[in-house]
Amino acid sequence: MVKSSKELTFPQGNKRIKCKDGFSMSVQASRRNYCEPRINNAVEYSKVEVGFPSAEESLLNPYMDGSVMGPKAAVYGYVPSHVVVLVCAKHGGVIEGDLPPGIPFIKANQ
Repeated sequence: MVKSSKELTFPQGNKRIKCKDGFSMSVQASRRNYCEPRINNAVEYSKVEVGFPSAEESLLNPYMDGSVMGPKAAVYGYVPSHVVVLVCAKHGGVIEGDLPPGIPFIKANQ
């Protein structure tokens, strides 16, 4: 069966999160990412894929893919959404970037 062009396209990725203290990370969710649900355009994601943090983050370490390149070059699969919120809060809140649906956006105080 041939898939329609809509089924073959992927949503635009989220812009990298940057926190008040300079920490940054990619937070993605779609059918091509390690997330739950593993579908495009979910109303809410309970787990997401985090990638390439700017520094090692102990809250993410349990989800690291085992990369031999180290924690800054790793992908962290199925990270619970509440852990992403904790990481953002720990680093002073978000000053720019996007989060997948269902993850509260902890904005930095200006």
